[in-house]
Amino acid sequence: ATRFVTLARPPMASVFVTGRVDVALACGADGVIARSGDLDAGAVRDAIERSTVPRRLVVVQSVHSLPQAEAAVAAGADGLLLGTIWETATHPGRTPSGPELIDRVARCGVPVWAVGGVTPEHAAEAFDAGAWGVAAISAIWDASDVNRGALALLAPWRDTEEK
Repeated sequence: ATRFVTLARPPMASVFVTGRVDVALACGADGVIARSGDLDAGAVRDAIERSTVPRRLVVVQSVHSLPQAEAAVAAGADGLLLGTIWETATHPGRTPSGPELIDRVARCGVPVWAVGGVTPEHAAEAFDAGAWGVAAISAIWDASDVNRGALALLAPWRDTEEK
């Protein structure tokens, strides 16, 4: 994690540690992602406040429904990782919720990143539904050109900034 933090500084990228607030604090990460089964956003926030390391970490809670999103925001989440939005090979058997859930969860007042089955076309749908961004594995991993694959996912947000 420390190596990733070091490598991320020159391009001003952010590093989030999944599930381990202690590691995020120790390595100088920018935030922590709390999944189902990890500490919830409130407990992560408490751990940060009790820490002897004076850091402000962004706390992102992984959620799958509007009630979970509302609870996470009430507990102190700074953002939400919302999925599974579209069908995905990395989580077979999960019922996709569709971009309509992004619209409802985005009204909770914190940034929302859509995950699950993200493609460039789905990224545009996520943007239209109010997502701040997307998280993707296969769309980048399986791309013949990783840079172009990543840029295609960012296009809805980038195109808005250029106008």
